[in-house]
Amino acid sequence: MTPFLFHPQASPWFRATNDTLLLTLFVDRAANLNQVLLRIEPDNEEELHPMTLVEVRDRLQIWQLTLPLSPHQDQHLYCFKGLTDESQWWLHGGGIDPAMPPRATHFRYNARHQPPAWVQDQVFYQIFPDRFCNGDPSLNVQEGEYDYRGRPVLSKAWGEPVSLPGSGDEASEFYGGDLAGIDQKLHYLHSLGVTALYLNPIFASPSNHKYDTQDYYRIDPHFGSNEQFAQLTRNLRQRGMRIVLDAVVNHTSTEHPWFAPPEGAHGNPDSPWRSFYTFAEDGDYVSWKGIRSLPKLDFASERVQDVIYRADDAIVRHWMRPPYQIDGWRFDVIHMLGEQGSASGNRHHVRALRGAVKQENPDAYVLGEHFFEASQWLQGDQEDGAMNYYGFAHPIRAFLAGKDIAYQPIRISAAELDRWLRLARAHIPFANQLAQFNLLDSHDTARFLELLGGDRERMALAVTLLMTYIGAPCVYYGDEVGMRGGNDPDCRRCFPWESTRWDHALHDLYRRLIRLRRQRPALRRGDLQTLYAGEHTLAYARTLERDQVVVACNRHPDNPRSLTLPLWQTGAPVSRFCDALTGERFELVQGELQLTLPPGGSRVLIAT
Repeated sequence: MTPFLFHPQASPWFRATNDTLLLTLFVDRAANLNQVLLRIEPDNEEELHPMTLVEVRDRLQIWQLTLPLSPHQDQHLYCFKGLTDESQWWLHGGGIDPAMPPRATHFRYNARHQPPAWVQDQVFYQIFPDRFCNGDPSLNVQEGEYDYRGRPVLSKAWGEPVSLPGSGDEASEFYGGDLAGIDQKLHYLHSLGVTALYLNPIFASPSNHKYDTQDYYRIDPHFGSNEQFAQLTRNLRQRGMRIVLDAVVNHTSTEHPWFAPPEGAHGNPDSPWRSFYTFAEDGDYVSWKGIRSLPKLDFASERVQDVIYRADDAIVRHWMRPPYQIDGWRFDVIHMLGEQGSASGNRHHVRALRGAVKQENPDAYVLGEHFFEASQWLQGDQEDGAMNYYGFAHPIRAFLAGKDIAYQPIRISAAELDRWLRLARAHIPFANQLAQFNLLDSHDTARFLELLGGDRERMALAVTLLMTYIGAPCVYYGDEVGMRGGNDPDCRRCFPWESTRWDHALHDLYRRLIRLRRQRPALRRGDLQTLYAGEHTLAYARTLERDQVVVACNRHPDNPRSLTLPLWQTGAPVSRFCDALTGERFELVQGELQLTLPPGGSRVLIAT
């Protein structure tokens, strides 16, 4: 039988200085380990360091070691080896094994590159600007004002249905959302508990989504002006809120002056911007995923490097300076940017982007968009965090909605969900786990409530997991009031500001869980420890110092579930809890917590 072993990575059991790490291992005394060793690989050679048994608390043994850090490397990998008289057990980020695990799942710590500490304390809110709020109708796109990809643009009434996929109007219909509308709704966002905004692109562009940039230095005039954006950022700072913008630097619009005739690169071999793009001998150009309106930038060009990140007034630098002073960038399809129409040189350029951002503000957030596993970008030297589709949205969708990212059927148990989540965490440093950008849905996916077929109970489970899991949660605009919508563009409907159309129970759940997250340090910076994972039920603890929150969810729609949770395994000096939403009280008996979950329900218990 596999014994209980756990490596806490939060205070007080994990402590880093400039040149040492205090490392701790929790062990069930019944495991009968007579020696515990820490395995490291300085200079790619194994070293085994004996750990010291420093304390025994009933069933729990606590082993520790202070590890000197090599000054010659940034990334430190380690795992634990426990010996019995006849066998051994190895603990690593992916779990417990009877033999040495692969390096990919070793625990890791980057001594040089750390994400900004403020990120883990945030509740983000994603806004698709054209659909959030129309604050200044005088800025609205007028019917037929210009042609977009050969079709006149459409001006639609707020709340009118969006066009169907394949209609040809998806990107060329406008509803009038703008920066003034966001500014006017800051009081709403503040009352919800939101602390940081992530805006989809706001720079000049002919489309409603703005992922085809025409001018990186100008706010789209239908959203407002540079001055209005500066005022918005000032208003956010006055409320103690932050803002992250979308950087679309993998490609531009065909209407960008760098590309568009007569001076641009397209059809003009003598253009001063010819090197900005990749052309074949016949004059054809490389575009993003073959979408002809999105020609791909060539980062082999010194001038592209200069204008994007290297020069003094490079794009990523410009908006981080007064009067804007944004707090970070979300880099669109960051894994695809590179040289000569490919992702060649990607790591170098992502590191360079990070370097430029951190030169402007060492405390800025570097966030990457990745739909799939992104560990290689999350080792500390490239991105602080990723949009956590792979490590959160995908597994939660599979568990609660029974669909994978391709909307194909999938069935997983709570135990399989736990393994998926654990392995996704295992490949990146703990500090970067805390800075992951967790989401249920976005402008690129169907709304989560839509995937659930409107099932409010399961949506409540999803929101509970979102607000209590490790990493910074993000609410996609309107999810909190029960907005529905299928795949893009249906997921980009207008926010229903008439409150009679809201799901007020769901809105209240969001508000209460956000408030709880902001009140409890364990939910923002604490470790995560699985206490139970079965067929339909998952329970875990978030622990930091003397603060602890226990989360338990039961997916089964018909059957209640009674649990006995081994809280002694967390090492926390806590014996009493209360339900954060109902006030019901619980007390540990011999280190164990007994509770019953209703069908399709959850509990969030806080230490008292």
